[in-house]
Amino acid sequence: MDYEFIAPCHFGMEAVLKREILNLGLEIIKVEDGKVTFKGDESAFARANIFLRTTERILLKVGSFKATTFDELFEGTKALPWENFIPRDGKFWVTKANSVRSALFSPSDIQSIMKKAMVERLKTKYKVDWFSETGADYAVRVSLLKDEVTVGIDTSGESLHKRGYRKLTSLAPITETLAAAIILHTPWKADRILVDPFCGCGTFPIEAALIGMNIAPGINRSFAAENFSFLDKKIWDEARAEARDLIKHDVELSIQGYDIDNDIISAARQNAKLAGISDKIHFQAQDVRNLSNSNKYGFIITNPPYGERMEDKKDMPALYKLIGRVYNSLDSWSMFLITGYEEAENYIGRKADKNRKIYNGMLKSYLYEYMGPKPPKVIIAQS
Repeated sequence: MDYEFIAPCHFGMEAVLKREILNLGLEIIKVEDGKVTFKGDESAFARANIFLRTTERILLKVGSFKATTFDELFEGTKALPWENFIPRDGKFWVTKANSVRSALFSPSDIQSIMKKAMVERLKTKYKVDWFSETGADYAVRVSLLKDEVTVGIDTSGESLHKRGYRKLTSLAPITETLAAAIILHTPWKADRILVDPFCGCGTFPIEAALIGMNIAPGINRSFAAENFSFLDKKIWDEARAEARDLIKHDVELSIQGYDIDNDIISAARQNAKLAGISDKIHFQAQDVRNLSNSNKYGFIITNPPYGERMEDKKDMPALYKLIGRVYNSLDSWSMFLITGYEEAENYIGRKADKNRKIYNGMLKSYLYEYMGPKPPKVIIAQS
């Protein structure tokens, strides 16, 4: 049996997520702003949650319908086949309601009405008047866009950006999913050097090491759907076994993370240790002005400070001028820099090859892409 799934992602990173889903052998149904809808069999519940790096969660799509009144919302929700997924003892509720350009916009009212409609449907199907709700969690998420209601059951539980390794964080850290998406968006490969001169708690270097070693991001965590009554437990064992078999333990990586703060570097080292890849990354306390490297065709991928507080903004021009000087000194390197500082490109002193708008949570950011030359192809002589 095939199921339909919805994978939300950061705005601007849909193409990266689409490529990840296709690489899992799953079928793309639709790509929209901030989400990708795809299809797969029962094993997709486990494989999507364990392997995908760039989505926030995996939703099992229950259905969609049009609603401009609360009566239509109630009837549309009641018409969905909830009994196919939620057992008699299941604990079910509408955990999140999001409305954009729709007649219905009150999240609390939407949640309340949908819960009542689900109860009415399941009361009829199970021929009961009351539900104990002592079983597994079936958290429902709903989005309304231009009066189109899309309903899904959360299969992930905690957001997928919570890999389990980031116990210690710095100020305004980038999420693991966005960091992975940016790395996968770049042409970086595991045989090229990667440097983050503002590494903070180490998210970019750690995600790069996980990608380089082909370690599935969800290999060491659990998911809500592991308790779904209609799924065979073995799909999770099989997906984790597949993930373990694909790890490249012996890969050689050159990944470096720097930050001016010794305590932050200690936190980054601890996070890398928790991720199981501490031997693959070199972390060091160092000012960005001291960054130099004789290697060619390397990558800077970074999330520098960008004046979250008003008193910091006066320091931004000098910082971004410094970033520009350091980058210019690195012969043949590429740089991918995400920042919320709108004047960054001006002070770097060089127009980016591409500049794409990305939302880091609710914060509007810009990904500046500076492309260095491609390394020459290695020609293997025929004997």
